[in-house]
Amino acid sequence: MARWLLRRGVGPNTISVTGTVLSAIAALVLLGTGQLVIGPIVLGLILLTDSLDGVMAREGEGPTNFGAFLDSTLDRLADSAVFLGVLIYFVRFAPADVVAPGAAAAAVCMALGLTVSYARAKAESLGRSAKVGLAERADRLVVTLVAVFAVGLGASPWVLVGALGLLALASMLTIFQRIRAVWQQEQRR
Repeated sequence: MARWLLRRGVGPNTISVTGTVLSAIAALVLLGTGQLVIGPIVLGLILLTDSLDGVMAREGEGPTNFGAFLDSTLDRLADSAVFLGVLIYFVRFAPADVVAPGAAAAAVCMALGLTVSYARAKAESLGRSAKVGLAERADRLVVTLVAVFAVGLGASPWVLVGALGLLALASMLTIFQRIRAVWQQEQRR
């Protein structure tokens, strides 16, 4: 697929931007309107192609710093859109007793997910490595979309709240693991 797109003049940055736009639209429109079966399926398919831009960069003219920066930045937008779509679902469609805890869990997961990614990026900008942790990007998205799908198939919305709660804990642990990893690297210097 990467070679086919490259032969047609499509560049990896175009794929990064297109994937983000499609992810954001799918998350906000489908999840935000309560489409909890088709939404995770469409998002899963879009997000599966997330690595395509990297493959295209390696197959084409080679990866660039700007391409890596763009991809990483746009990934944060796509991730935020998923959690915002879930938050909107809770506010618009969840039973009254689930609205507040569900919306709060989605917001906390969005904030912690951004912090997990920031910790790694900041470590790398300082010449350190923080590629550790329990809740990597793919893990956070898979857990969220599987729980959304389960609710779409008839599970209680509390299943999604519980999954987001566990995800929040895993994200906090990941942040601490990354802080610890950088601290240890500093201690060795």
